Amino acid sequence: MDRPFKLPESVLVVIHTPDLQVLLIERADAPGFWQSVTGAKDHVQESWRDTAIREVREETRIDAAAPGHVLSDWALENVYEIYPQWRHRYAPGVTHNTEHLLGLCLPAPIEVRLSPREHCAQAWWPWAQAAERCFSPSNAEAVMWLPRLGGLHAG
Repeated sequence: MDRPFKLPESVLVVIHTPDLQVLLIERADAPGFWQSVTGAKDHVQESWRDTAIREVREETRIDAAAPGHVLSDWALENVYEIYPQWRHRYAPGVTHNTEHLLGLCLPAPIEVRLSPREHCAQAWWPWAQAAERCFSPSNAEAVMWLPRLGGLHAG
């Protein structure tokens, strides 16, 4: 059975604490590629919020909708060129992705259960150090928004 192409619409969820510690996870297929939770919509009608909740659960086993967890839509989007090594996942001719930014504030850092086929390591860092470690420029920029947006959405 052929796997359907990914939609070029995704979420980036910056998981953080009120004191702006940021969770980053390392990709299993790209050692040294640290990132926030990301993932494409399953279907066009899936909301950004539902996509974020599903991706956070799939990649970390965190329930983004649990009491004490605050999921905030930052109403920001990035449009970027898809890395050539990952374009085969998209329909022919698709070269750019629209990424919608959200934040997930947790009361404190927690140990997460990673999906081993996707990620191999996790770490919590202060926001500025986390931004430096992000492989993707759009992810680093999103983490840099935390001092302005994170405090507003910390609960």
